[in-house]
Amino acid sequence: MSEDLAAVEPLLAEHAEIERALADPSVHADAGRARTLGRRYAELGRVVHAFRAWQAAEGDLAAGRELAEADEAFAEELPALEAARESAAEDLRRVLVPTDPDDARDVILEVKAGEGGEESALFAGDLLRMYLRYAERQGWSAQIISATESDLGGYKDVSVAIKAKGVPQDPSEGVWAHLKYEGGVHRVQRVPVTESQGRIHTSAAGVLVLPEVDDPGEVEIDANDLRIDVYRSSGPGGQSVNTTDSAVRITHVPTGIVVSMQNEKSQLQNREQAMRVLRARLLAARQEEADAAASEQRRSQVRTVDRSERIRTYNYPENRIADHRTGYKAYNLDHVLDGDLGPVIASAVEMDEAARLAAAASGRA
Repeated sequence: MSEDLAAVEPLLAEHAEIERALADPSVHADAGRARTLGRRYAELGRVVHAFRAWQAAEGDLAAGRELAEADEAFAEELPALEAARESAAEDLRRVLVPTDPDDARDVILEVKAGEGGEESALFAGDLLRMYLRYAERQGWSAQIISATESDLGGYKDVSVAIKAKGVPQDPSEGVWAHLKYEGGVHRVQRVPVTESQGRIHTSAAGVLVLPEVDDPGEVEIDANDLRIDVYRSSGPGGQSVNTTDSAVRITHVPTGIVVSMQNEKSQLQNREQAMRVLRARLLAARQEEADAAASEQRRSQVRTVDRSERIRTYNYPENRIADHRTGYKAYNLDHVLDGDLGPVIASAVEMDEAARLAAAASGRA
């Protein structure tokens, strides 16, 4: 326990320092910085709460032992007090296990049609509706910031910003904490609307989830590293939907990351949205590099940086949903597509937490 207490001290000091900063009105003049500090404050709050609970249990046990020395009748209470102290110590160890510092962040979620042509684009639309309904159930807001529709009403690609209302008190309730497991290839098995023979086809769509940058200063971008092109917006089939050059394509030359935006009516708005997505992609790229450099113990066992990994199958004829990473399977696909994603995501959260706890335990051994 002494090692755990040594780890707590700098976290308590950081929590107190952030608390003082958040009490300063000038800090809140910068909304991005205030949100970043609030996110870290909530994360450290779990440690502070667990530490204080352990202190209280330790104090109760010490007082109980003193009373037991004076009166043997109090000795009967000692086993319960010792159990409470050990439970509090275990809770403290649990919150000290490294977690994802981005859990409380909002996200930008991108869905792209893959193999399967129009059927894949229609499935991408189904996935988008699933995420929008899930966000609604969670009390989050969702805004489509970019979309390229297909001829039959699906999406060749679509990006949506999903935001919590305020900074979650518990980071594990954040948008990223839930949706970070959704990145990868989603496979669908069903009879396409374009199939006249009633045969089941398999197609796929890709999902990419990016933690959103609250404070632009968090990801510094040199204007000299950007190549910005403007062009006319286009709709399904390539037809022009705008007579002015309002669409924007931004290329970050050092990384080769390209972001295109055409949904807004003005070039300035499209540029702002493109920079928003670019910052998120650069942050994700930076974190992928950090993950690759980290030890295997620190890397998530569920969330993967391999965007080509097939993570889930949606089988319409059997009304079955199956997650290939966690082994989760259920026959309520219609409910899942209506936004009832909770149990599916919970299976990923539980597997990830178990892996982190096991890694922490082996590190202490």
